[in-house]
Amino acid sequence: MLKSLFRVKPVEPAGHVDAGEPVEGSLEGEATLKRTLTGRQLILLGIGAVIGAGIFVLSGHAAAEHAGPAVVLSFIIAGFACALAGLCYAEFSAMLPVSGSAYSYSYATLGEFVAWFIGWNLVLEYLFASSTVAVGWSGYLNSFLATFGMGLPESLAAAPLNVVNGAVVYTGGLINLPAVAIIAAISGLCYVGITQSAFVNSIIVAIKVTVIVLFVAFAAKYVNAQNWVPFIPERVVDANGLGHYGWEGVVRGAATVFFAYIGFDAVSTAAGEAKNPQRDMPMGILGSLVICTIIYIIVALVLTGLLPYPQLSTPKPVATALEAYPALGWLKHIVEIGAIAGLSSVILVMLMGQPRIFYSMAKDGLLPKFFAKVHPKFQTPYVGTVVVGVFAALLAGFLPIGLLGDLVSMGTLLAFATVCVGVLVLRYKRPDLPRPFRVRFVWLVCPLGAITCLYLFWQPFSEHWHLMTGWTAIGLVIYFVYGYRNSRLAKRA
Repeated sequence: MLKSLFRVKPVEPAGHVDAGEPVEGSLEGEATLKRTLTGRQLILLGIGAVIGAGIFVLSGHAAAEHAGPAVVLSFIIAGFACALAGLCYAEFSAMLPVSGSAYSYSYATLGEFVAWFIGWNLVLEYLFASSTVAVGWSGYLNSFLATFGMGLPESLAAAPLNVVNGAVVYTGGLINLPAVAIIAAISGLCYVGITQSAFVNSIIVAIKVTVIVLFVAFAAKYVNAQNWVPFIPERVVDANGLGHYGWEGVVRGAATVFFAYIGFDAVSTAAGEAKNPQRDMPMGILGSLVICTIIYIIVALVLTGLLPYPQLSTPKPVATALEAYPALGWLKHIVEIGAIAGLSSVILVMLMGQPRIFYSMAKDGLLPKFFAKVHPKFQTPYVGTVVVGVFAALLAGFLPIGLLGDLVSMGTLLAFATVCVGVLVLRYKRPDLPRPFRVRFVWLVCPLGAITCLYLFWQPFSEHWHLMTGWTAIGLVIYFVYGYRNSRLAKRA
């Protein structure tokens, strides 16, 4: 049995894919998805996934609670970890241009059991993250509508359940209606087709990048350099023995803002729909990551310069900082619009990615076959899109998803570490495979990437091990009850 748990899928080199041509071979190929995405669209897809919650929500929280003005360093550390993993993603996605992201890569290198574990953790990244961001989107939308006296009552804009001291309590609300509505609308868009989704994403990216440029350009002159002193505040230990500020706070802040980078790997889930994956996948992954890191650093500097960092721990830190300057009141409303657009694109990319993970797992027999169904007209994994949309809407409408933020980061960090290990393993096991993009200094980059991701996973989130263990246990039950018995590899053996 142990040997069967680590059976790997046969890996064959992928042919060079030109526009409109299906690819056969790589991980058995996927000729049913439509290849329409260009390198530029993939970069915009990555920016669309990354730029959102990190700037509009988490930057202020990380500064106020963990790192102070040194949140800039936290973004650099998190970006460094993502860059190492991104290089490995680029090699894999160019060599194996298939849907499935880290799941497919793990299946080809580390075996079925590890692939299932990573695929199950990717559900945390895509499904729960989309629900989390939808709740944030609802808050920004209602705040914007309230400016014009059109805000929804709290009973229709807040989750009816909350978790207080480990206990589930009723808040008095009915449903977070805007969160459900945005999930439903974007799921419908993903159902229609990836070309339409990518087009809408391009428009949204243009809007929110414009808003960010306006924020930096007009708010920079109000920056008070004294707010950056001390840049790394002295370490403080709370009543629970947990420290913040100092270098410990910078590292904890890096783990917090890591959520801000979640999504760049979603570019790899669209590898099966890229026109020229050998060229465009590395461009999309690394290009979007570099651009987003630069944007994060600049915005974090301006944000912490506008307002003392202890005052930034709000759900909308950018808007909060602007409220302190009446002359920038007009910019606050524009930022709210940008936040609404930015969070919309994050939800879009998350809801595009999850059905394609399920698609790949179902093709391998690890999930029911209906997840692998492709719409005859739209050529999208429509059943998975509907199922994911329904569950995401229920989570966003009725539950407080904020407590799952750390779990989302943990699942993603494990996936990133696995990809780093997988590249090294495949270099040793299959050195003959053509690699259109090769990681330089692989013996340094891959171990360093895995160690960095595991360090961020281990240190800050130790208090959430019971939640992670419970989630893993559920996944193991599903695998051994269904996936292990129905695996296509098992049937061939």
